[in-house]
Amino acid sequence: MGMTMTQKILAHHAKLESVRAGQLIMADLDMVLGNDITAPVAINEFGKFGKETVFDKDKVALVPDHFSPNKDIKAAEQCKALRCFAHDHEITNYFDVGQMGIEHALLPEKGLVGAGDLVIGADSHTCTYGALGAFSTGVGSTDMACGMATGQAWFKVPTAIKFNLTGSFGPHVSGKDLILHIIGMIGVDGALYQSMEFSGEGVKNLTIDDRFTIANMAIEAGAKNGIFPVDEVTLEYLKEHCPKEPVIYEADSDAEYERVININLGTVKSTVSFPHLPSNTRTIDEVGEVRIDQVVIGSCTNGHISDLRQAAAILKGKKIAKHVRTLIFPATQEIWKQAMHEGLFDIFIDSGCAVSTPTCGPCLGGHMGILAEGERAVSTTNRNFVGRMGHVKSEVYLASPAVAAASAIAGYIADPAKVMEE
Repeated sequence: MGMTMTQKILAHHAKLESVRAGQLIMADLDMVLGNDITAPVAINEFGKFGKETVFDKDKVALVPDHFSPNKDIKAAEQCKALRCFAHDHEITNYFDVGQMGIEHALLPEKGLVGAGDLVIGADSHTCTYGALGAFSTGVGSTDMACGMATGQAWFKVPTAIKFNLTGSFGPHVSGKDLILHIIGMIGVDGALYQSMEFSGEGVKNLTIDDRFTIANMAIEAGAKNGIFPVDEVTLEYLKEHCPKEPVIYEADSDAEYERVININLGTVKSTVSFPHLPSNTRTIDEVGEVRIDQVVIGSCTNGHISDLRQAAAILKGKKIAKHVRTLIFPATQEIWKQAMHEGLFDIFIDSGCAVSTPTCGPCLGGHMGILAEGERAVSTTNRNFVGRMGHVKSEVYLASPAVAAASAIAGYIADPAKVMEE
């Protein structure tokens, strides 16, 4: 029996000719990632391994992005732990305030992840790098500590679901709408410990940012990872960002999948996830009038330059509704600079938005955008659980940058096509 793309990457890194679903393996790591919430725990555990230093100072990345810039004394202590560990062990890839970005946008931008790599991170959205044809997945802080000490991690080889994509998106529809559509279709445990593998002629019509967004939210379907084939779009991005030679794996023609799901991208509509699960989806024509108090555009899911451009195209020349606060969070400093030089900040500020430094803050209710009791937010982030962005009696509606921007103008969840017509 042939292997899926994910299984081939795992087999190579385990130094095995082949692997099968359910098999337990020990595999070599190309990158180990931690942030200011998870890495301090891993750092405490690291000392128990009796190692003088990390397995490879170039293959560990530490990014204080969740509560940074520090929101309080506890956050400052967490970030200090990363800073001290990075200094003591001469960690090459430590990114502090002024250099930092949101980790899952920053690592690809810095060329730290390439096609065919195997990456673990003590953050569930590490699966983002599947957009580049890498196997990447979230792990616990203890596994991160083990990875830093030994350069290895154990895995149970996952089964897979194949998503066969055809066609192309209609106006104002993007990768965020597709992944919300999929999660709504299969549920938050619909791909539990499985690989979500995307293929088909429709893949070529997805931008690299679409792919980052889709792979990022594979975990919201319970998946072990999400992964895309390496094509011209991937190679163009890697040529610009990653100095490593790409290692390209393709699924065998006789690879075994739990199921195959066919999706025509042209049939996907703007989609919104209602509280309190990403799977609680409705298409924009089914939403009704839901009044909102806040809009957040950014995060590791939708803080890319194309996301900001989509939002700016809708906001240009218009004003945010008086009762709505709108916050823009570019995912990295480079994206921040690019948006500024393109004049997007002028559009955002003239319309009544606030523009922030890169941070995860509002996504997890950490800081810079916390919701009060009874408030509702439309957010381009990835989770809308109870209390996710603040008070347990607040509500989060997940949407694309286009829907979020349109909603900021309307003051309620709105169809971007209709807002553009007005």
